[in-house]
Amino acid sequence: MPDMMLELACPTGPVCGVDEAGRGPWAGPVSAGAVILDPDRVPAGLNDSKKLNAKARDALELEIKQSALAWGVGFASVDEIDELNILHATGLAMRRAVEALAIAPAFALVDGNYKFKLPCEIKTVIKGDSISASIAAASILAKTARDRLMVEMDGLYPGYGFAGHKGYHAQVHVEALRTLGPCPIHRRGWEPIRLALIERGELLAD
Repeated sequence: MPDMMLELACPTGPVCGVDEAGRGPWAGPVSAGAVILDPDRVPAGLNDSKKLNAKARDALELEIKQSALAWGVGFASVDEIDELNILHATGLAMRRAVEALAIAPAFALVDGNYKFKLPCEIKTVIKGDSISASIAAASILAKTARDRLMVEMDGLYPGYGFAGHKGYHAQVHVEALRTLGPCPIHRRGWEPIRLALIERGELLAD
């Protein structure tokens, strides 16, 4: 289970964990969370958000927000993903999450192996959401915030099933793209969306 060993080993503080959600979907923004945990009030059960069910994530989200020294969430839009590419849009969402913290961190533990430009020193941690409690907390905030937004998008753009699959590949999503075509929150640079646009005559094939 994730713990606070990496946080306590950082040369300076405060230390935040940073993680993202939604790099792979066909639709919707990418989100990021940033969390500075109180070492004396670390919520029990923190883990990689993908290893938790929705009920556990929702309960931990509330506990993280109540007990953390600071937390922030940031998004990068579909337009920003198309303009910057998903990697750099992820970095933008992470920066926005860190900048939203009420306490400026001196150090950030970032899930993965890419050093994004953040307003503090950075240490990347591969599979960090399974190692660092702060990164695990950030992964939960990123996931719950994005999931809520995609449920709202299901109301704005019905028929795609966004409330269920949150923009990822699913049969109902594939069929909706064929019948309805892409909607404004689809990532037009993604190959399945490009193919749907080409089939509908809205985009010329290369």
